[in-house]
Amino acid sequence: MDRVDQIGPDEHVRGPQDAALTLIEYGDFQCPYCARAHAALSGLSAELADELGGIRLVYRHLPLADRHPLAELAAEAAEAAASQGKFWDMHDILFEQQRTVMDKQDLAVLAESLDLDIERFRADVLERRHRPRVQGDLERAHHDGATGTPTFFINGQRYRGDSDQASLRQALTAALGR
Repeated sequence: MDRVDQIGPDEHVRGPQDAALTLIEYGDFQCPYCARAHAALSGLSAELADELGGIRLVYRHLPLADRHPLAELAAEAAEAAASQGKFWDMHDILFEQQRTVMDKQDLAVLAESLDLDIERFRADVLERRHRPRVQGDLERAHHDGATGTPTFFINGQRYRGDSDQASLRQALTAALGR
């Protein structure tokens, strides 16, 4: 299997290809700590882009279905949005609206708000068309030693700190030797 920091062509990547920092996140759209990390990273990406030469974020699914019953379906919904070119839009709204997402219908409401082809989206989710992609990320997570969420790797090195903005800022700047 690939190294943790080897980024495949079909992965979800946000940020410049030549960024000084690559942050890989294994996340769960129903995990409150992942939502906190999302908010922290959104602020840091803009704040530190010039100072650190950009941050490239790679998102991989690690739905913890035993703790979050809607986690797998939310990950598959993000993949259904990805099939329509809107992964990051769905990624962001799933975290930003996390407390309001309680069932499949709530996922469809989010999809509608993103102007997705709702019939295609519903069919994708209902038929679980994107389950293999999510399962592939789960297998890779286990290979890479990610068992909880969020799990981060900064430039290929496992980060074991907190997911708040101050801790992540410190880890990112430390990864550049600053």
